Amino acid sequence: MPKSPASVVSAFTPALTPAFPPAFIYLASQSPRRRQLLEQIGAAHELLLPAEDEDAEALEAERPGELPAAYVQRVTAAKLRAAVARRAARALPTAPVLCADTTVALGRRILGKPADADDAAATLRLLSGRTHRVLTAVALHDGQRTRRAMSTSHVRFADLPSSVIDAYVASGDAFGKAGAYAIQSALAGWIEHIAGSHSSIMGLPLFETAQLLRAAGVRLSI
Repeated sequence: MPKSPASVVSAFTPALTPAFPPAFIYLASQSPRRRQLLEQIGAAHELLLPAEDEDAEALEAERPGELPAAYVQRVTAAKLRAAVARRAARALPTAPVLCADTTVALGRRILGKPADADDAAATLRLLSGRTHRVLTAVALHDGQRTRRAMSTSHVRFADLPSSVIDAYVASGDAFGKAGAYAIQSALAGWIEHIAGSHSSIMGLPLFETAQLLRAAGVRLSI
């Protein structure tokens, strides 16, 4: 299948639809945006979240010198392994498991979730008036094989006044999000240009995800 600069799908081959397609998939993500996006394409899903004794945040730790694309794909693969093991440990019904991870990159620099208000404000000052990349990796394990995809989009912010940055950080919307912002928040009013996938910037590239789901025999709305 042809590859575009902004979208890569690996380990993907057209698959025969199983005689009994999966009734649902597991989504191993706490993101309400990813749930919303799956609902948009009609993918029935159930949450498969970490237990209290699982250190899910540790999976997102960066490694020295790691480039953004390698980082987001490694983290997604680690999340998928943990989720598949979690389903087995809980003796849950068999169904495909979907994981994703999103990161923001400025050049070779990874801009993850801000640690505090100062970190969030510093991140937004870095993004002000510049173009950055948003990379989202997706992985689906259907019980027999793992299919992977990655989408890269480019986002440019206008110059962000200090008052705007301060107000956005104070709103709380900067926290828990790579790059200290959400595309669906009020800060979208300061985005000059987007090249790529809006759904990917939200956290789940629908085109690539739908390809993976269809290949695993998952029914979608269309």
